[in-house]
Amino acid sequence: MIETATGLILRLRLLTESSLIVHWLTPEQGRLATVAKGARRPKSPFRGRLDLFYLADFSFSRSRRSELHTLSEVRLRETHGALRQELAYLCQASYCAQLIELSTETETPLGAVFDLMLEFLAHLLKGPPRPETIFAFELKLLKQLGLDPLQADAALTVGARQLVTGLARGDWGRVSRLRPSSAQADEIQRFLGRFLAFHLGRVPKGRAAALNANGAPTSGRA
Repeated sequence: MIETATGLILRLRLLTESSLIVHWLTPEQGRLATVAKGARRPKSPFRGRLDLFYLADFSFSRSRRSELHTLSEVRLRETHGALRQELAYLCQASYCAQLIELSTETETPLGAVFDLMLEFLAHLLKGPPRPETIFAFELKLLKQLGLDPLQADAALTVGARQLVTGLARGDWGRVSRLRPSSAQADEIQRFLGRFLAFHLGRVPKGRAAALNANGAPTSGRA
């Protein structure tokens, strides 16, 4: 049976010389993986329609034997092309995609997480990459998962706690106006790194690079 969905491409992986595995984030079906057969062939109908962070309407045939389904059709809605003009943007977006994959189960509705990722991408492209954008995404995602760091008994300084509150609860416009000092950014980085490691088992490898994507003066420690 053919199913339809709207999704954001989180990851692409080579399956054969001509085919790709496409990992999607969708609001209703959650995270799912599809095989785009022949996608790398010059005359493939998928040509130019599959890349990181492309938003598309797509159809697929659900497999009865595995979680790897067959992609049927793709209709592009948004390519987020500006991401490809700045490596730091891709670095931060890729880390957030890794974090979603680490912290969520496959094929479980993720409407709020889907909306959060689209909002993050829109905000990211409005200014230079900053570590505060990553902190805000981590905090907002954790809250969606029922893991609110603000409820933890954290030994944060008063200023850092106020910043964490603003990053977690403020809209993206407010996030862009917050300016922690280097010491506060380092404190928040370490606090969130420990929280992620404790609750998720590990921190995605791309975190340090994402936080330093624009030469931010952070320690690089989790």
